[in-house]
Amino acid sequence: MEQIIIRRATIADAVKLSAISIQTFYDTFVGTCKEEDMTVFLKEYFNLKQVQAELSNENDFYYLAELNGRVVGYCRWMEDYTNFSLMKRWKSLELKRIYVLKEYHGKGVAQQLMNLVIQYAQSNQYQVLWLGVWENNHRAQKFYEKNLFVNSGHTHDFPIGATPQTDCWYWRFLETSSEK
Repeated sequence: MEQIIIRRATIADAVKLSAISIQTFYDTFVGTCKEEDMTVFLKEYFNLKQVQAELSNENDFYYLAELNGRVVGYCRWMEDYTNFSLMKRWKSLELKRIYVLKEYHGKGVAQQLMNLVIQYAQSNQYQVLWLGVWENNHRAQKFYEKNLFVNSGHTHDFPIGATPQTDCWYWRFLETSSEK
């Protein structure tokens, strides 16, 4: 495989980011909810205006993985305690999204994105990196566990429209420079 280039997304990438967000979310959750629930969800969370607003926030980090100029994956992270207030005990970074196009699964793209977020968290002295993963996404859970995340035992509701879904909170405690 040719070299994947990873770079921070800019406002100029909003159209590409919106498109890959819609595609990868759809591919991950198709068949788990009513089609109309999926359509409403995608329009609400991945529309161009929403993506532009997120890209305009300097504290909201989006990174794109590109191959030959095509976006094949992305990740998003942010210091945000809104959805899991327990994390306020530590300096914590939430990995909000990490998605890769289906045809690039197993080719190291997600691992490169994960390495980037872990390096960022460590170099910025975060104590914990955490994320939510759908309880039935066993492939993703195995990927996170390979990267030393563990299921915290905490869950939260993540409905897609009227379809109930549950995410498990996974976390990884990081070694700080004082522990090295």
